[in-house]
Amino acid sequence: MTISKLVYATPWLTDAGHVEADAMMVTLRYFAWVRERVGIADELVALPVSVTTIADLIVWLKTRGPEYAHAFERADVIRAAIDQVHVKPSASIEGAREIAFFPPVTGG
Repeated sequence: MTISKLVYATPWLTDAGHVEADAMMVTLRYFAWVRERVGIADELVALPVSVTTIADLIVWLKTRGPEYAHAFERADVIRAAIDQVHVKPSASIEGAREIAFFPPVTGG
């Protein structure tokens, strides 16, 4: 069973309750134990303009609650992909439609 949700990050809402015009909307997808710890498979979020890289996004996600803090406590081992292309933590998220997080893949 896949659980999804639509999230508007409250601190970046206007007084009227709308998402800031310059906030970036992006789908976040979580896989394997990252998904298990966050508790959902994917979500649509409005990111603050200060989040410009994967590393920034992980820092921001950790502030969203204990489940996110737990999921991203070992950010050094979590891998990311932007629009299905693997990227480094320093990668810009500008223009991204989808960002996925997953643990390192092992096996042979």
